[in-house]
Amino acid sequence: MTQQRPHREPDPRARRSAVALLCCSVVMVALALGVVALRIEQVHLAYRLDALRAERTRVDVLIRQLEVELATMRSPGRLEQRARLLGLTAPSLSQVKLAREFVPGGSGVAAARQARVEAQIR
Repeated sequence: MTQQRPHREPDPRARRSAVALLCCSVVMVALALGVVALRIEQVHLAYRLDALRAERTRVDVLIRQLEVELATMRSPGRLEQRARLLGLTAPSLSQVKLAREFVPGGSGVAAARQARVEAQIR
């Protein structure tokens, strides 16, 4: 007698299940890779943020130092000392002139000029 092999018909549901399982696996792997990529980007951005914070701290310290230096340079005592080194002295009374155009009350050069302009308009 010859041995017969049992013949089995392929089940179409099994093939569909395998394809569905493969598709779900691909989607899961893609999602996992997306999560890993986002985490890597988060780490890179955290390093960048730390570097920027350090730079800002350094710049803030530099600004404070420059403000102190500016205040020192603008101090009246230092300005007077530099003026003396350059040979400058305080003006005498004969050298001081009153700027009458800035005197309030309608007097001075500016008031006279304004009166002439108004007279020409009329």
